[in-house]
Amino acid sequence: MSRVQPTFDNLPEEKRDRVLQEATREFADHGYEQASINRMVKRLGIAKGSLFKYFGNKKGLFEYLFGQALAEFKRPLKAIRDTSGKDFFQRIENSFLASAAFIDSHPHLYSIYLKMLFNEHFPMRDHFLGEIRGAHAKYLRQLVQNGIESGQLRPELDVDETVFILHSVLDRFLQNHAVPSLDKGIEPEKQRLKDKARAMTDFLRHGLGNTSS
Repeated sequence: MSRVQPTFDNLPEEKRDRVLQEATREFADHGYEQASINRMVKRLGIAKGSLFKYFGNKKGLFEYLFGQALAEFKRPLKAIRDTSGKDFFQRIENSFLASAAFIDSHPHLYSIYLKMLFNEHFPMRDHFLGEIRGAHAKYLRQLVQNGIESGQLRPELDVDETVFILHSVLDRFLQNHAVPSLDKGIEPEKQRLKDKARAMTDFLRHGLGNTSS
């Protein structure tokens, strides 16, 4: 991944944040191939050579940005895993809400993800999507295994299949949250985010829950 130079880490936090905010905006607005270092440095008011000194090239900048974004996305999920009790379905509902809150707070990051998801020519697409899905699968697998062991989920569930279903439902839920027009004509009557998350969770509960416990 990115070999960011110590010179960037040694910058004041405010300057580091501004560089990453402008980079995120540029990749979100223009995608990877059309993103321009020239536009970034013009908005930042710094020399072009500074970004190359920090990150080496555009690829290095994007890799660093991606690593930071992935760490930010994982943080609230780790908190859910560690502090929200042992109820499997409450954790899943909290995951819906926390992930939607992340998108609301980082719309440009999610825009980059959507460009990556729907553009098969996005550079290093398989690698980056693999990193995202691998981290998400690891999180969900632990929840599913705990749910089976505690008797909250049906004991005959295949863990990998269940993880795939949960990831797919959550991913699609977030796409609907960020881009409602994707579901124009098929979305049920408009609901609050919390009500949508509860409805999705209840649907999963009926399919995955252990009714014999």
